[in-house]
This record gives sequence, structure tokens and C-alpha cells, in this order.
Amino acid sequence: MKSLGRIILFAAIGAFVLVPLAQTIMTSFVSTLPRSGIVEGHFSLINYQNISHSAVLKQAILNSIIYVVLNVVLCLGVGLPAAYAFARYSFVGDRQLFFLLLVFRITPTVVLSLPIFVLFAQIGLENTPVGIALVHCVFNIPIAIWILEGFIASVPREFDETAFLDGHSLPSFFFRHLVPAIAPGIGVTAFFCFIFSWVEVVLARILTTTGGKPITMAINALFGFRTDFGLVTAMTVLALVPGVAMIYFVRNHLAKGFVIRT
Repeated sequence: MKSLGRIILFAAIGAFVLVPLAQTIMTSFVSTLPRSGIVEGHFSLINYQNISHSAVLKQAILNSIIYVVLNVVLCLGVGLPAAYAFARYSFVGDRQLFFLLLVFRITPTVVLSLPIFVLFAQIGLENTPVGIALVHCVFNIPIAIWILEGFIASVPREFDETAFLDGHSLPSFFFRHLVPAIAPGIGVTAFFCFIFSWVEVVLARILTTTGGKPITMAINALFGFRTDFGLVTAMTVLALVPGVAMIYFVRNHLAKGFVIRT
């Protein structure tokens, strides 16, 4: 009886998650507005064709890819050495500084939206993918340092000392030995930075008022008096593809990383 109850529970959860997703995918292949030569409500690739012919929508997809990739690279580039310093060295206020980083991470994005907009407007970074990437780094770097510090701390200090005795410099040891050893942690970090940056809406809305809009804002702009829900769902499906691809490519590191971190 308990097994049957669990099966029913998991089936209900699966249906709750998968049915809307399946509906979205099916709707993306349906013409939801009257068009010449296309029967409304029947299978069609018109929504994806409209996306491929729309310079605005294609630019929004490209903008999202640019700022997400840039954000992940910057977070790993800053987070790795900072995490190594927290894990391997002791200095006055190190734990307090580490705690402050985490406190800053849980600060609501809307609290900093106005000063960030004013600053970026003064230096010309508003309405650009680079500006969004940089402001996302402000929130992603603390979580990157927190995750990576745990993985580096789990590596014995003898690992470092042996490499230094073999004649490796710190950069050589870092890239040739430490980075491969904590690859699962890097995968977990990249995953979380990617997810936050890809789905974040508040800062993207504020910083891209006239240009540089990401895919989330492009989807939002499609809603109007006569919304083409087929086009909306097609863009939604395309927005899911990079996330699914990210999970696929880091799936092994992601699974190992969660096991090691816990």
C-alpha cells in the first residue's frame, strides 16, 4: 500500500511538472492566430519561422547567450582564486568577510537596482549585455566563492605541498592539478551561475529599457492586446534549450559535485 501511495504521489508530481511543459511544446507548433494559407489550431512551423525572420527576437537570444557566458566565465575567474584564498590561508576577519559575502548574496536584487542603474548610465553600460553580465556577477560571485571554497577545502593540503615540492609554481599547480581535482565543484558553480543569470528578470528589465534586451524581456514584450501564444511558447521552448544543454554537459560533474558537497 505504501509503495502504491508513493507511485501515485510521484506520478502526480510528474504530471504537475510535465503536463504544462508538454502543452507549451505542443502549442509552439500550432498557429494560434489567423494567417493566410495556415489553418488556425493545426500543426505548423510558422512560429519558429517567425522567430528566424525577426531580427529583434534573434538579437534577444544572442544577447542572453552573450551575457550568460560572460557572467559564468567572470564568476569562475574571480571565484576560483578567492575561494582558494579562503580555503588555504588565514587572515584577520576571513570568516567575517566570508559571511558578509553570503549576506550580500541574499540581498534582494531590487534593493540595488536603482543605484546600479544610475552608475551604469553614467559609464554607458546600460542597454548592453556586458552591463547585465557585470551586475549579475555581483550576485553570483559570492555563491561561486561559497561553493568552490567547500570543494577546495575538501582537498588535503598535502596535495598542494606535494605539487610545490615537485617544482610547480602556484599558477601551474592551480590550473594543472587543483582545477581538475575540483572539476565537479566547478560544474556545480557554473550551473548555478548560469541558471540565475539566464532566468533573472528584475535587473534585466531595469538595465535594458531601450536595447540589449535578453530573451526573458523579449518574451514579456510579446504579450499585448492580441497575443500570439504560439510565438510566445516557441520562444519559451527556445529559452529552455540552453538550460537543458547546460544540464546535459555538466550532468556528471553536477551529480558528483552534490555528493561531495554534502
